[in-house]
Amino acid sequence: MSVPTSTQAYILNEPPTGNITPSTFVVETRPIPELKDGQVLVRAVAFSNDPAQRGWMSANADPKRSYSTPVQKGEVMRAYLLGEVVLSKSEKHKVGSRVVGMLGWAEYAVAGEDQVRQAPPIEGQSEFIHLSFLGMTTLTAYVGAFGEMKLKPEHVIVISGAAGAVGSVLVQIAKKVIGCKKVVGIAGGKGKCDWVKSLGADECIDYKDPNYPTLLKDALPDYADRYFDNVGGEVLDNMLPLVKRWGHVAVCGAISSYMGGNPLKLEHWGEVISNRITIKGFLCFDHPDLSKTFPGEVSEWIKQGKITVSDGEQIEPASFKDIPEVWQILFKGGNKGKLITKLV
Repeated sequence: MSVPTSTQAYILNEPPTGNITPSTFVVETRPIPELKDGQVLVRAVAFSNDPAQRGWMSANADPKRSYSTPVQKGEVMRAYLLGEVVLSKSEKHKVGSRVVGMLGWAEYAVAGEDQVRQAPPIEGQSEFIHLSFLGMTTLTAYVGAFGEMKLKPEHVIVISGAAGAVGSVLVQIAKKVIGCKKVVGIAGGKGKCDWVKSLGADECIDYKDPNYPTLLKDALPDYADRYFDNVGGEVLDNMLPLVKRWGHVAVCGAISSYMGGNPLKLEHWGEVISNRITIKGFLCFDHPDLSKTFPGEVSEWIKQGKITVSDGEQIEPASFKDIPEVWQILFKGGNKGKLITKLV
């Protein structure tokens, strides 16, 4: 193929305070600079869709408080991608090899050789596995289980967002790897709840059910030792009276409020005091020691059938112009497992 001299890219035009609007992004055609030694040119094959991207672009992001530098107005929108090296001045990455890196919403991107890592095909597995089960979301579940909550077989754990990319993997780690006494998922809709139970959850409570608070309470007669929160808002508030004394809440996300609505109101905050509950936020990067053991252990669990890959990826074929629309499926509860945009 001929080497391109320009690329289309999604540029952050108006950092949002609430919902994404047509003016949030603009598509620009930008020149591709000549490669320097140690650089590669990568053609995008697929993009990872992550709720964290909403925080990265927020108009309200304080650089002094953010865990990563916010995306600035005029910059390419940040995203993890799976791509193919089409030109190389690197000894590490040859032309034709597949790589993964945070290179953004662009058709082509120039990257330093250490900005990307090799993502070779794995026999019998999805071509996108380096964005899904060997990617950031599964690392988050892994770190949550072993680094933050220190799950044990005697624990009862509740997982919100259980049908999402992080939650669905954590269900399997908790039940099939660690052997937790009881694993309860929270998801939206009967179809998702049935899927979560098929992954190993003992029960899954549909938060869209009018009797949801009662159903959740009935599922936890002896309370929960651990609660893994992906959602925030009312879901977190409903869980606080159901966390055991001295219990632990690991906060991974708060997707219910990412688009600016549904402000966090905790009517049961007193439970944190009276029952001495620990609430702690975390990022998957907080345990670098676990980042080293993660790929090998998860790969082995996949081989052993303890983690089910089939049906755990939602691949959305899309043209370049549809990238933001596919990403927003995350905030409408429309995904099951890891949502990936495949460029067509």
